[in-house]
Amino acid sequence: MNEIIDNLKEFNKEREWSKFHTPENLAKSISIESAELLECFQWSGDDFNKEEVYEELADVFTYCFQMAITLGIDPKEIILKKLEKTKRKYPVEKSKGVSTKYNKL
Repeated sequence: MNEIIDNLKEFNKEREWSKFHTPENLAKSISIESAELLECFQWSGDDFNKEEVYEELADVFTYCFQMAITLGIDPKEIILKKLEKTKRKYPVEKSKGVSTKYNKL
């Protein structure tokens, strides 16, 4: 992850783009790129172009990392923290093999 973050910081610095990376702009960009990822599956869930999916997924990840950089947070730390919270909401004995929302388990 550090390599990705370092590369993104350098990329932004070279282009002087950090000034555009407000939390609001990045949240919008994450949403837009997520919609473009979803578009890859719009008409057929099983017949999709993997290369297009990879590119759109990379864009989503990139903007998420940009958000972390802008907010000064460690992506690994917040992902692991959220995973622990989700584990408590979805204990294995209640959620294994089912997609029921936690409040209805």
